[in-house]
Amino acid sequence: MPLHPSQRDRARTLRGLVDDGPLLLPNAWDAASAAVIADAGAAAVATTSGGVAWSLGRGDGHGLTREQMAEAVRRVVAAVDVPVTADVEGGYGPAPEDVAATVSAVVAAGAVGVNLEDSRGPGELFTAREQGERIRAARARAERDGLPELLVNIRTDVYLFGVGVPEERLADVLARAEVYAEAGADGLFVPELLDLEVLATLTERSPLPVNALAVPGGPGVKELVAVGVRRISLGTGVAQAAYAVARAATRELLDTGTYSALAGGLDYGTLDGLVAG
Repeated sequence: MPLHPSQRDRARTLRGLVDDGPLLLPNAWDAASAAVIADAGAAAVATTSGGVAWSLGRGDGHGLTREQMAEAVRRVVAAVDVPVTADVEGGYGPAPEDVAATVSAVVAAGAVGVNLEDSRGPGELFTAREQGERIRAARARAERDGLPELLVNIRTDVYLFGVGVPEERLADVLARAEVYAEAGADGLFVPELLDLEVLATLTERSPLPVNALAVPGGPGVKELVAVGVRRISLGTGVAQAAYAVARAATRELLDTGTYSALAGGLDYGTLDGLVAG
């Protein structure tokens, strides 16, 4: 399938946002959330696999199929005029050819970036060499499909799953970053690493720009940028907050017969207009 005429331009724009830094990425899970995020001023939109999975009645962590994720990405891309980078979890299969097929699917859906994990499942990571081959497959397929500018951000789950002894995790991440960079990755995402001192060492020594996952109570954007973080995302956080409102409004309605939890909601006409175009 031929690329949309603006797709390569959007890919270059996304790369420029990382180069100029910091790239701030609220994460969307459907067309409406993407439209709201873009309308609020986001220069790019990232999808969240967790949010997409929950919206489709599935659990996060490889609970979706490649086709389901690609279709969700297609709806998000159609809803906005900014670059979209797609969370493709572990690539929907362990082999390099699985990753390549996933890249083809989301590029055809209009994505100009991907976020690819190096974990097989909770607590089990691909070796750096194995993940390197998967990255090469992603890079080669993007070039074959006409989008060599595809931004490939690699999520390493060393800290997320507590792999190895704590004092060796930074060295593990740095060793992986070297392999991933040589294989053609464009960025490194290390969820659960929010220690500013460790992040400063990582950003100084990593050959790849570092992406951090921002969480309530964690370091703010200024603090993360000060230690060299170039890309900051919210992960499932926005979706979690939205669903928290749904639960709070329901409990209030059932318990007290009042509706204050709905205060501050987006105006109906505004939201409908964003989605309907």
